[in-house]
Amino acid sequence: MSTKKVTVIGLGSLGSALAAALLRSGNEVTVWNRTPAKAEALVAQGAARADTVADAVAASPVVIVCVFDTAAARELLEPVAAGKAVVNLTTGSPDEARALATWAASRGVDYLDGAVMAVPEAIGTPGAFVIYSGSREVFDEHRDALDSFGASHFLGTDAGVAEFHDLGLLSAGYATLGGFLHAVAMLGVPAQDFLPLATTWLNGMVAFLADVAREVDQRDYAHGASSVAINQVALGNIVHASRSAGVAPDLLLPLKELMDRRAADGHAEDSASSVIELLRPRVHPE
Repeated sequence: MSTKKVTVIGLGSLGSALAAALLRSGNEVTVWNRTPAKAEALVAQGAARADTVADAVAASPVVIVCVFDTAAARELLEPVAAGKAVVNLTTGSPDEARALATWAASRGVDYLDGAVMAVPEAIGTPGAFVIYSGSREVFDEHRDALDSFGASHFLGTDAGVAEFHDLGLLSAGYATLGGFLHAVAMLGVPAQDFLPLATTWLNGMVAFLADVAREVDQRDYAHGASSVAINQVALGNIVHASRSAGVAPDLLLPLKELMDRRAADGHAEDSASSVIELLRPRVHPE
């Protein structure tokens, strides 16, 4: 991996982890944070601490920003001049990413947006990855440095695409989190005791997603292994058992409603994945 000069602005838990990963990869890293003391550990590892944002920006051809929100990122990027590259890893919405990309373009700044799909402790490990969109040139030129964080995935030149995919990945994650918490509440067992069974089951579910993806892409639900009718019964049983245990089934009721609607529409024997047809955007003829 080639050495690069990289600036990191924002040294919260994630920003500090990003800067540390860059240092471990042999890069020359300049850091800045509103609270200077947060830079001390990184300086001890070899980072250079800038006294001002302007100094931090001037120190490197590429500036990585990881702060509280997009408004703060925009404010801190004011000193960035034409010819610089910005990689914004601040969490935001797709529209905010596009607006910041437009602002950067108006100043001759190359903009790459990204979403980090890992907790700070996992940065730089094989399980971490980051999704990017915006300037392909920035991605290609600084790929070595970006790979310090984990696997790098470029999704397209629309700066909002990475944030949109981030929301999609979080949606899948929240469903898993909600399902696990509901199960533990319903069973009334220690979560750590239930975890090995849940992990084994969920790993199997992950493997099953390949079939789901094929069915959804082909819109062919006739030969699925798990029908709407089967899942109606399963969800009904879960709801009943939850209520009997005094546990609110609120997290699962929307999915049960979708299964019920799909069955009522005459699709009880279709694969359970066919409920996506109730979620897809409706296209109305003009």
